[in-house]
Amino acid sequence: MNKKDFPKIHFYDQDFVDIYDKTWNLLSTSWINPKTNEVSADGYFIYPNEKQLVIDQYEAIFSSFFLVYSNKNYEPERNLDYFYSKQEDNGAIRWKYDLKTGEPVTDSTNPMGVGMPLFAWAEFNFYHKSANKRRIKEIMPMLQKYMTWLDENFKQENGLYAAPVTASEMFNAPRNGTYYAVDFNTAVAINALNMSSLGDILNDKELSFQYKRAYFSLKTRINSMMWNPETGFYHDLDKDANKLPHKTIAGFWPLLAEIPNADKADALVAHLSNPATFGTEHPFPTLSADSMEFRENGEGFCGSVYPALNFMVVKGLEKYQRYDLARECTIRHLYFVLEALSPADGSKGDLYEAYLPCKEGPATMLSDENYPRKKYLLTIGLSTIALMIENVIGLSISLPRKTVDWIIPNLEIMGIEKLSLKRNLITILSNKSPRGWEIQMESEKLYYFTINILGQKKKTLPIPSGKCSMLIDKL
Repeated sequence: MNKKDFPKIHFYDQDFVDIYDKTWNLLSTSWINPKTNEVSADGYFIYPNEKQLVIDQYEAIFSSFFLVYSNKNYEPERNLDYFYSKQEDNGAIRWKYDLKTGEPVTDSTNPMGVGMPLFAWAEFNFYHKSANKRRIKEIMPMLQKYMTWLDENFKQENGLYAAPVTASEMFNAPRNGTYYAVDFNTAVAINALNMSSLGDILNDKELSFQYKRAYFSLKTRINSMMWNPETGFYHDLDKDANKLPHKTIAGFWPLLAEIPNADKADALVAHLSNPATFGTEHPFPTLSADSMEFRENGEGFCGSVYPALNFMVVKGLEKYQRYDLARECTIRHLYFVLEALSPADGSKGDLYEAYLPCKEGPATMLSDENYPRKKYLLTIGLSTIALMIENVIGLSISLPRKTVDWIIPNLEIMGIEKLSLKRNLITILSNKSPRGWEIQMESEKLYYFTINILGQKKKTLPIPSGKCSMLIDKL
C-alpha cells in the first residue's frame, strides 16, 4: 500500500469525521497474507480468523464500494480478481474460498456454492471511479461465462431463478419454504442491467441488447409474480410460485434494480417510515417489526441492522430520487454506529457486524456468544465511508464523464479535501463567509460540477484547474 493520505472529510458533527478517520486507520488490520497469516499490504481484505482464512464473494463485492475512495492506498479490485482467477471451465465462481488451500468452502444448504451475483454492479462502479475501460474488456468474457452458468443451473421454466436462500447469507432469516428468493432474482436483474451498461461502454450493441432484454424479462416476472398489492411489498415464492407471508429486507432489493414503477415504489418506500414494519428507531431491521419472528435483540436476521443491507436500501432510494430520506436514514444509522463505538455508560464499544433495531448497541444472538463480530470492517466501511461521502456529504463522482454532482439538502459546513480522481486531486468545501455561503474548489484538471441545493437551485459549471470559489446566492 502506498502511504498516501486518505481523502479528508469536513462535517459540522466532528464525531462523524472521527469515525470516518478511524475506519481508514483500522482497515490495514484486515488485509491478511494467507501464506504467512500476517497483516500485509499484498494480502486480501478479509475478516481475520486464526482457524480458517475465508474470502467471501458478498463481502468482496460490497467492500469495493468504499475501498474505491482510499486514494489508491488499497486495491478495491484485489478480492474480486481472486474470484475471477478461480472461475471454472463451466463458468462457475463459488461464493467462498479457503485462501490457504484455494478450495471452495462448501455448505450443505448451498452445495453448488452460488453467491449473490453482483460482480457487474461492482465493476460498473469501478469504471466510474477509475475510468479503466481496459479492465472491462478483460473481465467481460468471465462475467458472460458466469451469467451462462447461472442460467444453466438456476433458471427455471417460468423465467425465475431458484437458488438456495442461503446464497444471500441471511443465514437464519425466517424464509422457510422459499424456492424463488426475491433478493437472488433481483441480484441477477441488477447484474444483467449493469452488464448491459458495460456493453455500452465497450460499444458492443449486441452485448448491451442481450443483457438489457434479460433484465426486462426478469423485471416483468418479479413485478407480476412477487409483488403483493395488499402488503405493498415484494415477497419470496414457494416451489409452486405462491407468495410467502414473511416480509424481510430482501424485499427492498427491487428498488436498487429499478423494478417497481412509481406507485409500487411509493408503497415500498412507505414501509421505511412505518414503525410497525421497517421504520424502527435504528433503520433498517432485516425483518419486519410486525413479524411473529421479529426479535428486538436482533437475533441474526430476525431484526438486526446490517450495514451492507442499509447501503443497499439507501442506494435503492437514490434510484427514485428520495435523497432526503436516504440522507436522513443514513445519519440516524450513523448515530447508532457511533453510540455502539462509544457507549454512553463508558463501557468499551466497537464497530460491529450487526446492530439492535430499536435501541443503541450491538445485536445479540442467544445461540452464539461471538455474535456479532467486532471490528467488522468489511461492511461497516459502507456506512462510515461510502454513505458518509455519497449521502451525508452528498457527492457523486464519475471519472469517465468528468463530473462531480453535489446534492445538498441544506447548507452546512462540509465537504471533501484531496480526493484522488485518477491523478487529479480535488477539494470541494462549503463555508459561511462574510459574503454569504461560498463553495471553494481546488483541482489539478478541468471537470464539470453540478450543484443541487434543496432541490431549488441546480447548476452545472466547468471547474478549471487551480483554485476557485462560487457564491451560492449568485447561482
